[in-house]
Amino acid sequence: MDLSSDNVQRILSKYKFHDVAIEELQKIERIFPGMKPTTDTYTFSDSTQKDLLKLLGNLPVKYEGRSYNFPIQLWLLDSFPFTPPICHLRPTATMVIREGKHVDAHGRIHLPGLHSWDYPKSSVVALLNEMSAKFEEEPPLSSKPAGGDKDPHELLDLVSNLKLNDGSIGRRDQRVKKVTVIGGGDLGMASVMSILSKCNVDKLAFIDVADSSTKGGSTDLEIFSLPKVEVSRDLSASAGSKVIVVTANAWSSEQSYVSVVQTNVDLFRGIVPNLARLSPDAVIVVASQPVDIMTHVAWRQSGLPPTRVVGAGCNLDSERLSHALNINLNTHKVAWVIGELSDNKVAVISNTAPNSKSPLEIVPGSSSTKPLLDRGLNIVRNRGQRSWSVGLSVADIVNSILTNKMKTHSVTTLAQGWGGIGTEVFLSLPCVMGANGSTRLAGVPLVPEDDAKLRESISSLSNLMTQLKM
Repeated sequence: MDLSSDNVQRILSKYKFHDVAIEELQKIERIFPGMKPTTDTYTFSDSTQKDLLKLLGNLPVKYEGRSYNFPIQLWLLDSFPFTPPICHLRPTATMVIREGKHVDAHGRIHLPGLHSWDYPKSSVVALLNEMSAKFEEEPPLSSKPAGGDKDPHELLDLVSNLKLNDGSIGRRDQRVKKVTVIGGGDLGMASVMSILSKCNVDKLAFIDVADSSTKGGSTDLEIFSLPKVEVSRDLSASAGSKVIVVTANAWSSEQSYVSVVQTNVDLFRGIVPNLARLSPDAVIVVASQPVDIMTHVAWRQSGLPPTRVVGAGCNLDSERLSHALNINLNTHKVAWVIGELSDNKVAVISNTAPNSKSPLEIVPGSSSTKPLLDRGLNIVRNRGQRSWSVGLSVADIVNSILTNKMKTHSVTTLAQGWGGIGTEVFLSLPCVMGANGSTRLAGVPLVPEDDAKLRESISSLSNLMTQLKM
């Protein structure tokens, strides 16, 4: 491996672990001499750029008794080898990417070895061997059809004698409607069944997280093999999702409530960052409890905009309230339950009927609307939140995202700046949900009693957040 070129030396000199990085590169050269170092500018998801080293080469793979060379590139971050490389396929103009468990539609490669990277136990050599093994099971590239049926082995003509070039990664937007549900308990199962019933999905990954107290519910799905459903225990199965629903909990036997919530925070730390990295364009919907806190935690851990991390929150209560007001009290207006998912939640009502073409707005609290809303709340107060009912609520939110429906749901979202709230806190608020996530309706003054409940929730949630270790 030629590390002596001026450009390579210049970039390599900026690496934090320069000497260790060189040792690792030399090891790669001994085992995979075809991987060549070069320099280029990498653009991150937030549009920032950095000059980095990358390795270009062809990965040898055997498939059905024949040998193939798959073109790949590995970007080495400046903290390499203590952080894993960013791996991509490099398809030529005559190739198409076969999106699968380990490769997304843009050609980015996702492997267990990348997600659990722990240098010095982890290495690029081991990663390339793992990559080769996974590609033997599911080849990531195929020839681009030119009309008529093609021999699938025609791929050999494209990759067996491929020449390297510095072309950029081929990108295709396949618009695959993929949803992932994390957590194998009753709520996870209810969400899966509800999403399959209500939403038009191309793929649904159901991931049973080992450390979750809600694990183990996926066995029957494996036995009966539902169409479009992939059951997995590996987070890499979530790659390329449009929506990710998190239902996992990790309740412990600790006596302290703070300690109990901390176990969930610790569980999320091993899940959420990986989910965001595997599906950087996804909307995350949190249904784990306590939903107000866990949505806040997921937002902080994901690094995603607050518009793309929401919680199921008071959506179920809101749908029930609107139904009760329309059926029992004949109001024919949309209403929402807002605030903390607790006894402190309050109700607000819209200015229009559900099917009106006028934009929805929240009516400011008044002595005329509060008795009506209180009657509606009393009608639905003792219905409870069973797994199947929450699953239906989750599916309704997911459907609005997948179809860009722009329906207004009461979901847990960043409340800072709404109605004069100055604290970083997550509460259920009316939000228009679409393909790009959530957009809050404008805040309004509440009646003093309801405002006091909201302020009490803000204080208690903020206090709990300060006691948690992120």
